[in-house]
Amino acid sequence: MAKKIKVLLVDDSALVRQVISKALAADPGIEVIGTASDPLFAMQKMKALWPDVLVIDIEMPRMDGITFLKKIMAEHPTPVVVCSSLAEQGAQATFEALSAGAVSIITKPKVGLKDFLEDAANDIVHAVRSAARANLRAIHASTAAALNPPKLTADAMLAPASNRALTRTTDQVVAIGTSTGGTQALEAVLTRLPATTLGMVIVQHMPEKFTGMFAQRLNGLCQIEVREAKNGDRVIPGRALIAPGGRHMMLQRNGAQYVVNVADGPLVNRHKPSVDVLFRSVAKFAGANALGIIMTGMGDDGARGMKEMHDAGARTVAQDEASCVVFGMPKEAIKLGGVDQTMSLEQIPAAIISYGRGHH
Repeated sequence: MAKKIKVLLVDDSALVRQVISKALAADPGIEVIGTASDPLFAMQKMKALWPDVLVIDIEMPRMDGITFLKKIMAEHPTPVVVCSSLAEQGAQATFEALSAGAVSIITKPKVGLKDFLEDAANDIVHAVRSAARANLRAIHASTAAALNPPKLTADAMLAPASNRALTRTTDQVVAIGTSTGGTQALEAVLTRLPATTLGMVIVQHMPEKFTGMFAQRLNGLCQIEVREAKNGDRVIPGRALIAPGGRHMMLQRNGAQYVVNVADGPLVNRHKPSVDVLFRSVAKFAGANALGIIMTGMGDDGARGMKEMHDAGARTVAQDEASCVVFGMPKEAIKLGGVDQTMSLEQIPAAIISYGRGHH
């Protein structure tokens, strides 16, 4: 029989501990080995038995979740799922948690908590199962990559000769899809790109409210402009548009320009935004003028869309297994035969830059 996933739950709310424990215990593959009301109690329990996955809150007494997370990652890297409220401060702290190595977020509202948590039982189980499969070396490496300042090329100081690059590349676009582990991976890639980079469209599976903050955070760290996409935004060099949580994003052609259509719709592959939806639109409207990149993530969202991009003549890249936190989405895309090349997280920024210069 397969080994059960051992989970320790750390939250100062007795109600949250009770409801999440119940949701997890209902899954035969998961065993809740304990709960704790704060990190110091948790650390005492972990001396006796170390969990496979930690589920933690951010705002807790005696030691906050971020400090606890950093301590865990430094001493004994362990997959961590953050259970955080949607409040602005909570969301900001959640980003710090993702940068410090958390693998995913479950959001909880301030009110109606019990009903919400019972409705979200599937998501909680899914997040824990996904976290249990995480590649900890990659979490550690991508966290380190995000925390270390990027090694910039000469492009950081001056653009390649003449402005021709910009006029020539307005027809080209880079599309990226990612999920679990993607916040750190995107930070590691986007902070290494010069201001002249091709226009980019990105889907990162993330709850509503978090995508705007994520884009803002990246915008402050990157030379390119990073923003949460609004319907009708233009895709132009030096700009990356991130699909808003709870909405699909599609590339469209408007005369000579690319714009995005941000729209509601059903969940696709259990997600909204869905990578498949974005990639299909890129295959349709950009075809051979696109570079598609599928990065770390659980599941298979984006695999079919990448095959469609590949068949339409786009160049396609998958992140390799060693550098992925979860090698789900890239693996499925490779299986379907839609990937031209597999490369490490470290190699992706250079591939984007050289594609924009026409070396493809």
